[in-house]
Amino acid sequence: MPLTYFVFGEVKHVCRQTDLLVAAAETGKIVNVKKGQFVNGESMKFAVEKIQKAGNKKIMLTERGNMYGYNDLIVDYRNIPIMKSHGVPVVMDCTHSLQQPNQSSGVTGGNPEMIGTIAKAAIAVGADGLFIETHPNPAVAKSDGANMLRLELIENLLTHLVEIRKVAKEKGPK
Repeated sequence: MPLTYFVFGEVKHVCRQTDLLVAAAETGKIVNVKKGQFVNGESMKFAVEKIQKAGNKKIMLTERGNMYGYNDLIVDYRNIPIMKSHGVPVVMDCTHSLQQPNQSSGVTGGNPEMIGTIAKAAIAVGADGLFIETHPNPAVAKSDGANMLRLELIENLLTHLVEIRKVAKEKGPK
């Protein structure tokens, strides 16, 4: 049976929409809630509590950066251990955290050269997983091409991430 889950993003403050969180929880599926661009990690405990109160303990939170009005998202890595303190796994969205919305061209831009940096830092501070969009030729991708990692780069990146994870687990804070 394939893994099925619901993913809620920050659009219209979904991570704070009780009715939607409860409805997702009641499916019994894994619920992955993306931290809104306007929310800090501590506030995500309320989303976790709403889902748990509805009887679902299968929860993940996803960090994707914060918007500060400079046509860019900024990742505050403190959010990863803070969200982990809510007792759920935390995933870093390395692709969408590098979006550059509201470009003068009217098309969302990106900074895929920084995917490795975002991923390495997230693993070093304890992220349980990563979301990385890849494509053989991002320039022709149907969506989010400006943020994608070229497919031929993923294997090397994953090799480095496994090494960082090992060191972080061995040497990190207890």
